[in-house]
Amino acid sequence: MTNPPSSHFSPLDRLFGEPRLEPWLYLLPVVATLVIWVYAPLLEAFQLSFYQWNMLPTASKTYVGLDNYRRLFVLPEMQRALWNTAIYIIGLFPMSVLIPLAVAIFTQELKGPWRNLYRTLIFVPMIIAPVVAAIVWRWLLNEDHGLVNEMFAALGLSRIGFLQDPDYALATLIWITGWKLVGFSTLLFSAANAGINPSYIEAARMDGATPWQIIRDVRLPLLSPTILLLSMMTILFGAQWSFTYINVLTQGGPLKSTTNIFYLLWDYGFGSLSVGWSSAAGMIAFAGFGAIAMLLLWLMQRRAFHDN
Repeated sequence: MTNPPSSHFSPLDRLFGEPRLEPWLYLLPVVATLVIWVYAPLLEAFQLSFYQWNMLPTASKTYVGLDNYRRLFVLPEMQRALWNTAIYIIGLFPMSVLIPLAVAIFTQELKGPWRNLYRTLIFVPMIIAPVVAAIVWRWLLNEDHGLVNEMFAALGLSRIGFLQDPDYALATLIWITGWKLVGFSTLLFSAANAGINPSYIEAARMDGATPWQIIRDVRLPLLSPTILLLSMMTILFGAQWSFTYINVLTQGGPLKSTTNIFYLLWDYGFGSLSVGWSSAAGMIAFAGFGAIAMLLLWLMQRRAFHDN
């Protein structure tokens, strides 16, 4: 006589009766978190973008339709913020993608104490809190008694208002944001570069490939998923990463030269208490970056080279 087949159902399967329900129960906490903290606020912001309200509990909301969007698109400061957002993204590319990629490739062969020294120097900015980093840079770049301008004065050069002059403020904030990101990007590139199969490199050397040919034809194609990932992160989050430094160092000035879409929507919401304008600016940013994200994901699927 044969024994009856043993049941492979878990206690949750026996409780709910359907084996395919269990994976969804495991996902339930994550899904609930996303709904409560991401999608519900997003829907509420979309709703508020059609109203005029100052966030006071005693004040009533006034429905204005698409007026918030129409007014935002004709505001000079909104146009300046969108333009600055693009400049932030373009300016961050060298420090978030190109320089870390070069550092990761050309330091791959370092050994011993030199490797530890390089890792320490490149990763230190990443572990410093953004507000602390902003305060340190404000002290270093102060026009009157900052260390950098004191060095310029000692060399007989003119002092520069890095954070006070509109011609330098935006580039200064891009530099500070990029300085903070170099370590993170280098970490990802170094991990991806170390994961390349050494047999590919040895085979290329045996075939007479030069170091540059190895980089161009072996390393860069195999690093393309990481390159595209960091490029996508820079485009989607680069201007957002600058928010702390704008808020602490310049508050969008001087003369709105450093503001971007993320600081502007925060300023509308918590500076002037114009919740409708803030929500509308947030929806514009969400729609624009959402479309860009879809395009970049499609590009990653088409252009990334994976070692199978």
